[in-house]
Amino acid sequence: MRRRIPIALLATLALTLAGAAPAFASHAGEGWAGELNDKVITFFSLGVLLFFVLVIVVFSWIQGRLEKRKDEQKAAKALARTGW
Repeated sequence: MRRRIPIALLATLALTLAGAAPAFASHAGEGWAGELNDKVITFFSLGVLLFFVLVIVVFSWIQGRLEKRKDEQKAAKALARTGW
């Protein structure tokens, strides 16, 4: 059993590396988008950056609202327990 795991890992790594070279060499090195220039790369990178900033802002806002709601419920339970 201990011998099979490293052999399986090495075989998987070898097959992955053997299949990667032809995949990168197809179509003269061009990807799905075709030939790219600096402007396309810059705008794509900016879009990825803005996407993650928006995800962080939206999820932080949602978490803040949920925390506020939790605190309000906790305060209501404490108020009901004391009788005020």
